[in-house]
Amino acid sequence: MVSLPHRSVLHGAVSAPCLCCPKGKDQFDNLEKHTQWGIDVLEKYIKFVKERTEIELSYAKQLRNLSKKYQPKKNSKEEEEYRYTSTRAFLATLNEMNDYAGQHEVISENMTSLITGELTRYVQELKQERKSHFHDGRKAQQHIETCWKQLEASKRRFERDCKEADRAQQYFEKMDADINVTKADVEKARQQAQLRHQMAEDSKAEYSSTLQKFNSEQHEHYYTHIPNIFQKIQEMEERRIVRIGESMKTFAEVDRQVIPIIGKCLDEITKAAESVDHKNDSQMVIEAFKSGFEPPGDIEFEDFTQPMKRTVSESSLSNSRGDGKSEPKFGGKSKGKLWPFIKKNKGAGPEDFSNLPPEQRRKKLQQKVDELNRDIQKELDQRDALTKMKDVYIKNPQMGDAASVDNRLSELAQNIEKLRLEVQKFEGWLAEVEGRLPARNEQPRRQSGMYEPQNPSAVNSCAQDRESSPDGSYTEEQSQETEMKVPATDFDDEFDDEEPLPTIGTCKALYTFEGQNEGTISVAEGEMLYVIEEDKGDGWTRIRRNEDEEGYVPTSYVEVYLDKNAKDVYKPLQKISE
Repeated sequence: MVSLPHRSVLHGAVSAPCLCCPKGKDQFDNLEKHTQWGIDVLEKYIKFVKERTEIELSYAKQLRNLSKKYQPKKNSKEEEEYRYTSTRAFLATLNEMNDYAGQHEVISENMTSLITGELTRYVQELKQERKSHFHDGRKAQQHIETCWKQLEASKRRFERDCKEADRAQQYFEKMDADINVTKADVEKARQQAQLRHQMAEDSKAEYSSTLQKFNSEQHEHYYTHIPNIFQKIQEMEERRIVRIGESMKTFAEVDRQVIPIIGKCLDEITKAAESVDHKNDSQMVIEAFKSGFEPPGDIEFEDFTQPMKRTVSESSLSNSRGDGKSEPKFGGKSKGKLWPFIKKNKGAGPEDFSNLPPEQRRKKLQQKVDELNRDIQKELDQRDALTKMKDVYIKNPQMGDAASVDNRLSELAQNIEKLRLEVQKFEGWLAEVEGRLPARNEQPRRQSGMYEPQNPSAVNSCAQDRESSPDGSYTEEQSQETEMKVPATDFDDEFDDEEPLPTIGTCKALYTFEGQNEGTISVAEGEMLYVIEEDKGDGWTRIRRNEDEEGYVPTSYVEVYLDKNAKDVYKPLQKISE
């Protein structure tokens, strides 16, 4: 039996046994199992990459949803909060995370196209190639086995004919030696022996020819066909190994390609974080919530051993006046002069935001004006669009009825007019507030010496125009609303420990006023008091009852008599009022 010489097959020098024997068949079986295992490994890697792409897509989707979840809602309070540097940095982080998610989607797409798709097609080609190679190997093996069977059959025939020739020769010799056998029988035996010898010679020639043919086929089989098939299988297997290695390299390159962009996203997040300015944010909070009020001064010690320095109470007022009239209830100074901490009225505030501190009121009014202007612009845009539509209908009646938009145009015109009136109203309030607020470079304190006295009748006339009470009554709602309009700077002097302001005249209370808010003072109808600060356009006049009692009252509730030569001396005015 001829064996296969040493040859490099499948990554090693292997001495291939004869494929006719069981060992040769096992060799093909082992190769078939190994190449199938290689295909299984490739399919496993494809499945791994596919699951990785699904994870990348899921991760990108979750990142996008996370970014969207924390994005500020339009036209909401959250959107206003993003004016601070810290929240703007957070918004930039959300936007960068959205781009970051996009890079993971790129990873998934590239891995799907460059690895999963390519390897899937390659696996199909590899299966077909493997099937073809092993089909050729099985065919070659069957051919050599057929040649071997023919050789064996020729050999057995030659052996049988030789034995038959020997027996015929022995029988002839026996017959020839027997004297009792006839000459005819001897001749017959001789011819039979010659025939058998001839058949043996023919079988020998056939066996020799078949053997030569088999040896040639076997040599071709083991030195040409099988090595070529093994070489093709080896090359196929090596290509598979190279391909999976290249895919793993591509796997890394796909990730590496997005690293610069991901790094840029992280750099932008870092840049946004470094842009956070705590000083700026603090200043914005101050600008947003400052009230415009000056801090209150120290609360004076109330010495109850000296009746003259007691806080004004209901009993002391009634004793000092003695006029028999209904006595107003005073808030008194026992509440403490803490204007910024006055409790807000419950429910919706007034339309002009007069319940707010001056600075907050100004901002609210400005926001309202801006909002109304935006509404007007929307209405104007709608009107312009409908006007163009109407022109189109007029030129092309088949497209629509021009009269159908007249009602809507009329409605828009009415809305625009209403909104403009609203804007004028709020702009008036805004101008009033901005006129009262002190300039930022000016001292908030008002000195009485800065103002010229006015004609008493003119003062009363202006006061009556600003605030009127035809029946002489003053409800609690009016009092609170009017008092809340007073700027914080009007009450600053009350809280200072400096020398009291000098009197600039006198006044007579036309109506009873109950000053229940800090900074105001209660007066009874007909009571005479000193004027220490005249009305500066805000509807309030500052008065003094005695050296310890002073505050603001509505200008329309008193009749003012200004006197340039008035001295800052306490005089009992109750006698004058009587």
